[in-house]
Amino acid sequence: MPITVTAPEGVLTGAGEHEILPRLSAALIEASGATGNSFFSAIVGGTVHILPSRHIYAGGTNRPVVMVELKLPNIGLGSIEARQAFITTAAGIVAELCAPGHKPENTWINIVNAPDGGWGIGDRQFTGDALIAAATAAAH
Repeated sequence: MPITVTAPEGVLTGAGEHEILPRLSAALIEASGATGNSFFSAIVGGTVHILPSRHIYAGGTNRPVVMVELKLPNIGLGSIEARQAFITTAAGIVAELCAPGHKPENTWINIVNAPDGGWGIGDRQFTGDALIAAATAAAH
């Protein structure tokens, strides 16, 4: 379940650039109720993109926005409450890992869902039911 963080240079602290993805991954696993599930944990990962500040825009103007995009199968964070828990935690993580002066309105968090069967690892397609079965088997 890829997490993509895009931030302008200098907005995340040096430590923040290294800590943000592991902390967001842990937040997703917890909000999903999958803490300790080896299958689920193994399929959470992502990338951190640090761009020159001149390449980050919001509202048509150059702005220091940190974007967190989470791509999930359609069963991921399946309730409003689970999505809210992730968004709240993710916003807090970004705030902690940014240089002083980063404004909350410059943190954007987006959850994108793939349609059923639109999720794959290697050449294996997973439906929502297949993902649930794999995660359930790993929990036992």
